Amino acid sequence: MWCFLNVAARDQMLSEVEIPVIDVSSLMTKTNEIGKACRGQGFFYITGHGIDEGLQQRLEGLSRVFFALPIEEKLRIRMELGGRAWRGYFPPGGELTSGVPDCKEGIYFGEELSSENPKVTAGIPLHGSNLFPRHPGELRETVLEYMAAMTSLSHRLIAAISLSLGLSKDYFHEHYTPTPFTLFRIFNYPVSRDDAWGVGEHTDYGLLTILKQDATGGLEIKTKDGWMEATPLAGSFVCNVGDMLERLTRGVYRSTAHRVHASRDHDRLSFPFFFDPDFNAFVRPLAQLHDYVDDSYKRWDDESVHDFEGTYGDYIVRKVSRVFPHLLRDSQM
Repeated sequence: MWCFLNVAARDQMLSEVEIPVIDVSSLMTKTNEIGKACRGQGFFYITGHGIDEGLQQRLEGLSRVFFALPIEEKLRIRMELGGRAWRGYFPPGGELTSGVPDCKEGIYFGEELSSENPKVTAGIPLHGSNLFPRHPGELRETVLEYMAAMTSLSHRLIAAISLSLGLSKDYFHEHYTPTPFTLFRIFNYPVSRDDAWGVGEHTDYGLLTILKQDATGGLEIKTKDGWMEATPLAGSFVCNVGDMLERLTRGVYRSTAHRVHASRDHDRLSFPFFFDPDFNAFVRPLAQLHDYVDDSYKRWDDESVHDFEGTYGDYIVRKVSRVFPHLLRDSQM
């Protein structure tokens, strides 16, 4: 295993601010707590989410089997073979953050679409079929089952977020997520004997990210007082606001920068699920918040999500092309 990004030391003290823990077993009674978390750190843990523990354990075990394979075997499903769908495996150093290769490897998945699907025949980027390995063969069924469960959970969470903004429960579903654009990643962060970043400072592109992490730790969240650790909490997921939810709410809900510090002792697995607007949805700020635009803080990339105009597809294709520039060229997008 290898990677490019090394730092001499962690550059700031860790904040002692705590991340909220919200039991969502009775989700619609927790809208105030969710709203407070989205306005504050932009991150929160959820428990009582109802995602089967056996399914999670199966996913983690099969992922470890895959990443333990020889690199030649993993490259049988390399992303270059996924074409415009941009699915498959990338090796350590194969993904960029702010132009710098990350110290991680991973597999990209999306909604499973056949070659006859109208979105695929139309050549729409980021749509198509997934690439699954021959071994372990059970990974395909497990990934698709997990994605279906996470999509259902995401619909519930976005309904609660809608209510937390004083909107109807179905507002997001009606305007932005009747057919959400969903992405799923399985990442492996190899052990690093240097003080290395598995992935550098960044924010997520879409509405909502729901992260399953293993017990290793390493996720850090930026606060006004420094960086704080998102310590693994058994039975929980970590949720965070994405750039498009920040844009929709005019900065009321904040997309917070985060990063991953590589472990010296254990490989680290993480499973981020991204719940995003429909690919063709125009992402406009909510009219109900017309008197509020908070762009007063300095984002990690010096950009403003409030300057963006267009569809979510326009936005994410431009963003992803920075992460995998060679795939943009190879796909002739």
